[in-house]
Amino acid sequence: MNVDQSKPFFIAFEGIDGSGKSTQARMLADSLQSIGYKVHLTFEPTDGPIGKMIRDIFNHKMQADDRTIAGLFVADRLDHILNKQNGLLKMLADGYIVITDRYYLSSYAYHGAHMPMDWVIASNSMAAELLKPNLNIYIEMPVESSLQRVMRNRESVELYETNENLKKVSEMYEAAILKLGSSEKIFRVNGDQEVGEIAKIIREKILELINR
Repeated sequence: MNVDQSKPFFIAFEGIDGSGKSTQARMLADSLQSIGYKVHLTFEPTDGPIGKMIRDIFNHKMQADDRTIAGLFVADRLDHILNKQNGLLKMLADGYIVITDRYYLSSYAYHGAHMPMDWVIASNSMAAELLKPNLNIYIEMPVESSLQRVMRNRESVELYETNENLKKVSEMYEAAILKLGSSEKIFRVNGDQEVGEIAKIIREKILELINR
């Protein structure tokens, strides 16, 4: 299949822990690669030095205040965008469709559950100015179902993976989407259905936008 890769396309997957977004991001990448697209699949926090520090905090190897964590995410995200070797802008310029598992909407929701969301949005304003997704794919999932997946697939629970916190985060996603209005393109998908059906819905939406 001959594909037009002249236009950069950036997709961010969003959702609470256990929503299935990581699985869907990987399935979309595989699907697009199978029909000839160059795809760069990435994630936040990254595997760079700042991202590794965040993961150590999540895994209880380090301690940090919620405000410190939010600041680390800002720094990690800017490096994710601007890194000269494999940053998002570099990969888009090289003709890749870029898919990220989490972007700044995650910060609005997760950090907005612990501090004023307006501060979180403002602290991420440079990232949003540098690079907005062509589409945010928000996978909606009941908290109880998400937590069951988390407990089934993990040996230990990370910092924010509690019923109380994920309920708040889910509420904050809704608040962020409402606050952002038409400034962000958001495609909502029901995550409480068969994995293959979700993948089909997302694939059709992305191909429609790419080929428009």
